[in-house]
Amino acid sequence: MAIDIRSKLNNSGMLGENLLVKRTKKDAVLAFMRTVSPVATEHQLVRIGGPADGGYLVPDDLAGISALFSPGVADTADFESVFAARGVPCFLADYSVDGPPVSSPFFHFEKKYLGTRTEGIHVTLDDWVKLHEPDGGDLILQMDIEGAEYGVLLSADQATLRRFRIIVLEVHGLQSIWQPKGLELVDLMFKKLLLHFDVVHLHPNNCLAPQGFGDVLIPPVMELTLLRKDRAQIRRPVTILPHPLDRKNVPQLEDFALPACWYRQQR
Repeated sequence: MAIDIRSKLNNSGMLGENLLVKRTKKDAVLAFMRTVSPVATEHQLVRIGGPADGGYLVPDDLAGISALFSPGVADTADFESVFAARGVPCFLADYSVDGPPVSSPFFHFEKKYLGTRTEGIHVTLDDWVKLHEPDGGDLILQMDIEGAEYGVLLSADQATLRRFRIIVLEVHGLQSIWQPKGLELVDLMFKKLLLHFDVVHLHPNNCLAPQGFGDVLIPPVMELTLLRKDRAQIRRPVTILPHPLDRKNVPQLEDFALPACWYRQQR
């Protein structure tokens, strides 16, 4: 079964007190943040999807994309619908629903959770991609699987990850990095991704406010966009956020900007 960081959270989405008995040192947290600081490339960011949750910023480097893989099906499919309208096959998976909220001849749904093993109601990212991937062309991964991303990505083969030109990922339970074991898990996942990808955008989900100590604040839920390294020749630090195209995930809740400690440190 996939690792689910939600099992470590209480009903409010906050870390249980037992995980905060031993706190990660501030320097270690800042060092992790430096590794995921976003860079600007020659590809301008564009917004795909709706004006709230379900809309994401991606590099305008979409020509030749042959398929979209989108595990985690919500009550909107605005992101996937844009690719379907372009004739791009979209593969969706989620055991908790019976299908996507809208239909399209380019949508291909599987009632499965992504997990660390292909067994029962779970399928690994490797097996899912192998089953459906086109013969050529790069892929896009848009993943929002409520905390199971850690196990899924850590168990995925690097060859599978390299098939994706762009990865759009919602990461959950980030406040767990204030506990050493939490930082170890989160850092392991990002080290694996950053072997072949650059972070090109960060956006906190305003469903939960940042948590932390002093001026070092952690949004518990964060959207990240990653671009495969071979797709960029220019990399310069992002110094201004939010991006003009960013929007609140939850319109009725107060918004907050990404704390500057995530992107204004020297690498």
